[in-house]
Amino acid sequence: MPQLSDRTKNFTDSVIRRMTRISLQYDAVNLSQGFPDFAPPREILERLAELSPDGPHQYSLTWGAQNFREALAEKQIPRMGIPLDPNSEMVVTCGSTEAMMAAMITVTNPGDKVIVFSPFYENYTADTILSGAEPIYVSLHPPTFEFRVDELEAAFKQRPKALILCNPSNPCGKVFTYDELKIIADFAEKYDTFVITDEVYEHIIYEPHKHVYFASLPGMFERTISCSSLSKTYSITGWRLGYIIAPARVIDVAKKVHDFLTVGAAAPLQEAAIVGLKFGEEYYLDLQKKYTQKRELLISGLDSIGITHTNPEGAYYILLDVSEFGYTNDLEFCEVLAREVGVGAVPGSSFFKEDIHHLIRLHFAKKEDTLNEALNRLQHIRTKLLK
Repeated sequence: MPQLSDRTKNFTDSVIRRMTRISLQYDAVNLSQGFPDFAPPREILERLAELSPDGPHQYSLTWGAQNFREALAEKQIPRMGIPLDPNSEMVVTCGSTEAMMAAMITVTNPGDKVIVFSPFYENYTADTILSGAEPIYVSLHPPTFEFRVDELEAAFKQRPKALILCNPSNPCGKVFTYDELKIIADFAEKYDTFVITDEVYEHIIYEPHKHVYFASLPGMFERTISCSSLSKTYSITGWRLGYIIAPARVIDVAKKVHDFLTVGAAAPLQEAAIVGLKFGEEYYLDLQKKYTQKRELLISGLDSIGITHTNPEGAYYILLDVSEFGYTNDLEFCEVLAREVGVGAVPGSSFFKEDIHHLIRLHFAKKEDTLNEALNRLQHIRTKLLK
């Protein structure tokens, strides 16, 4: 029989999604895959119900419904500080997952190099390899997850075609400062590199930290491919509505890539989500308040149990140090945790290029009752798992 492709041999299925299946198998509280267990905003759901009889039920424009793109531009222009053209500088995708893949294919050729900060969301390595490119890893050093300027420039000296920037960062919750972003921007200009941003957690930020859109830095819009989605902001991860914002010359190519990858995002869901895009600032302030409360609930609970953890500046993930339990295989630890304790987590090794096996990731995009149940179960972690 003919051989299968070589490009997939160096990565597995998604460990994050695998841990959801394991959580279901053992009826564990699923704090692994980052999706809410609470409803999206009522206004969006009501609009979807209104649309169900008459639609739209057929294809929208390939690069996104006109009114969706216009609403998206209206929302993002004051936040990004850039006069965006909804017709030439954005394309709507099937989630930010497709947005990132389309961006990679748009700017890289086989053999190009791409800088990836470690820890990283697991898709970035897969996206790079599937594009035929080669990842260059640059460490974000715990506990503050800062990069070292000399290590970053050493990576840029390899003349990469692009750098992937997740801000706020999954899984470590780092929010890059303006000064850090400016260092990246200066290197991107010096070494003529694209920056592909993943900004899906742009509205989930904890005081006193602030989110700065990389494309808003002086001179950076022309070399930035900004990827994001509605999934986390409006708690509609299953709707798969993402987008790319970039200069027209980039979008011209991204539209073609997107067209042949997925044709277009779901027409009725775009129509319903417009309601969310038109929410006022109070919605985003309330979102920040709700996630701040969830963050503090989980942190205080973990502190009372005595488990060492990170303190995220943004996004909704916490890394736990489980080295005290004596496991050298963090995937095995997470499987045992789900089976014996009843809490689903993600092994940290799936996020790090470094040889790290003592961290696991939990997320807190859950109802308070769900988080409290997870904490109640974790109270018994030492009696059940200590070797």
